[in-house]
Amino acid sequence: MDVTAVVVWLIILVLLFIVARMSIRIVRQYEQGVLFRLGRVIGVRMPGLRLIVPVIDRLQLVSLRIVTMPIQSQGIITQDNVSVDISAVAYYRVIDAVKSVVAIENVAAAINQIAQTTLRKVVGRHSLDQTLSETEHINSDIREILDALTLEWGVEVTLVELKDIQLPESMKRAMARQAEAEREKRAKIIAAEGESIAAAALGEASDTMMAHPLALQLRNLQSLVEIGVDKNTTVVFPAPLMSTIGELSAFLARESRAAGVTSPTVAPATAPSFVPYEASAPAPVPTPVAASAAAPVAAAPARVA
Repeated sequence: MDVTAVVVWLIILVLLFIVARMSIRIVRQYEQGVLFRLGRVIGVRMPGLRLIVPVIDRLQLVSLRIVTMPIQSQGIITQDNVSVDISAVAYYRVIDAVKSVVAIENVAAAINQIAQTTLRKVVGRHSLDQTLSETEHINSDIREILDALTLEWGVEVTLVELKDIQLPESMKRAMARQAEAEREKRAKIIAAEGESIAAAALGEASDTMMAHPLALQLRNLQSLVEIGVDKNTTVVFPAPLMSTIGELSAFLARESRAAGVTSPTVAPATAPSFVPYEASAPAPVPTPVAASAAAPVAAAPARVA
């Protein structure tokens, strides 16, 4: 075999390798291949080893995995004329490989742009309070609008979430003051409710003590015991206890006076004396035996000379 034949065979082998390389395509499990023949779509190739006709056929691979697409921060004016900056994130996947290739040129860029405009439009229809409190509703509205637009491109938006909401500093201070006032209102309401419950309980306790006077005395003694626990040198007597002590003293005085009336001990009477009017003096008054309280006795009248 001469050198020319060897060179020819080498050229043929190289051409066969190039043709084989151009004819063999591998479609991965998460992909689908859209086959174009002379510029026309003739079908979709599933995952695996696929053969195409070189130069005539072109197989374009389309990923079917879920794509995470961040939506950059947008300056939005809410319904109540508050300027906020909102960023979000969207998740989408291709469900029709042919439409995603034929219907639109760059599906990722198109979805990014339409997501930004939809975010501004949806948030602009809500007030600031609704934007902060109804994020789930806003996310659902954005996803529904994107789904209606992207289904024609063979793409399904699976999830949209608001990621960050930036408020002006003045609005942050106003909201902080509002939250503080709300907390103070709740604290005052809770304190008032506690006072009301305590007053009702004290009313019931007073009714019980009025029906059972001994309970009040026991409560007074319990208060004294509690005061004595701290080893204080000052003892405070409640007013009801002092009134009880006064009643007890009056009772003892009455008993003493009653004992003096039943068995009196009177000093001997003295003869009346006649003194001038200027030097008149009352006669001595008999005194009862009781030592705790003296019974009132009228003074003897003085006689004028």
